[in-house]
Amino acid sequence: MAAAALLAAIAALGAGGVLAQERGPVVTSLTLFAGTRTGLWRSSDWGGKWERVSGRTDNGALPETGAVHAVVAVMRRVYVAADGGLFLSEDFGQTWTRLGTEGETRVSGPVHCVMPSRYPQADPTVFAGTASGLLKSVDGGKTFAPTVLRGTDVMRLEWPGPALVAATGHGVLVSNDGGSTFSAGTGLPEGPPQALAVSSFFARDPVLFSAVGRAGVFRSGDGARTWDPSGLEGKSVRDLVWLGPILYAATDEGLFRSDDAARTWTLGSGLAARPALRLIFPLAPDSGLEAFLATESGIVHTPDGGAHWKEAGVLEDRVLCLATFPAPGREPMRKRR
Repeated sequence: MAAAALLAAIAALGAGGVLAQERGPVVTSLTLFAGTRTGLWRSSDWGGKWERVSGRTDNGALPETGAVHAVVAVMRRVYVAADGGLFLSEDFGQTWTRLGTEGETRVSGPVHCVMPSRYPQADPTVFAGTASGLLKSVDGGKTFAPTVLRGTDVMRLEWPGPALVAATGHGVLVSNDGGSTFSAGTGLPEGPPQALAVSSFFARDPVLFSAVGRAGVFRSGDGARTWDPSGLEGKSVRDLVWLGPILYAATDEGLFRSDDAARTWTLGSGLAARPALRLIFPLAPDSGLEAFLATESGIVHTPDGGAHWKEAGVLEDRVLCLATFPAPGREPMRKRR
C-alpha cells in the first residue's frame, strides 16, 4: 500500500482504529495497560481514562485474573502473567485465551513474568516465571515443560539474546543455552532481586543492573558473573529502566536518574518524588521524553523527561506493572491520541 493511501486509510478510520491489510491489522493508536492487585486495566486516551479489561462473561473475554504481575506485547500479541495463570490476546487485547492448559504441565499460577521470543513467527518459544520455577514452551504457549530452574520464585525475565536472564529467589541467574543450564555470580546481596535492567547490546556489551532489598543498585559488566554496588544504598528499588545513556530507578523515596552509568544519582522533583513502583517510556526510542510512572498514590505522566508531571487517570488499586501496545520500539506505526 502506498504511503499516501495508507495515511488516507488511517484518517478515515480515525484515532484508535485498526487497519486490516494482507499481513494482518495494524494498530494506529497506542494502548496503555496497567496490571493491579485486582486485574488488568487499559487506557486508549493516553492515561486520561482507564477501563477494566477483566470480569466480563463474553466469549473470549479475559477471565478473572487476580493480581496481574506482567504485561508483555510482541508484535500484535499481548501476554498477561497473573495469579490466575497465563493469558494471550492475538488481536490487540480484544479477545483472550488461557495458555498452558494442555500437556502434562499445566500453568495454573501464580505466574509472575512471561517472556516470548521477539520473533514469534520464526521462534515460538515462550518462557513463564512462576512461584515454583521457570517453565518453557516451544509451541507458542500451548504446552509448557519445566526447566532445570525449579524450587524458586522467578520474578523477572530478560531475553536480550542469546542469553536469558532471570531474577529469582536465588539471585540473578543467566542461561546461554535456552534455559537448559543457569549460572550465578558473586557480589550481589542475598535475597530476591526486585529490579532488573539489561543492556540492549548484551551479546557485545554484557552489562546489567539489579537491586535487592534495601541494598540499592548493583552493576555487573561481565554478564552477571560479578557485581559491584552502584548507589542508592538504603533505598528499596522497585524498578530499573535503562534508556540510552540514562538509567532510571523507581524507589520507595521517588524516581531517581543517573546520567553516568549509576555513578551518581539525582532525585526527580514534584510528583516524581512520590514513592515509585513502575516506570515506562511508551514511545521509546522515537521519543524518550514521554513517560508514565506508577506511584503508591496513582499514575503520573511527564511529556518532557521529568521536568513536569501531572496525574494520569485514577485506578482503583495499587499498580503492579505498566505496559504499552504496541511495545516500545517494536512496531512500525505508533500514533499518540
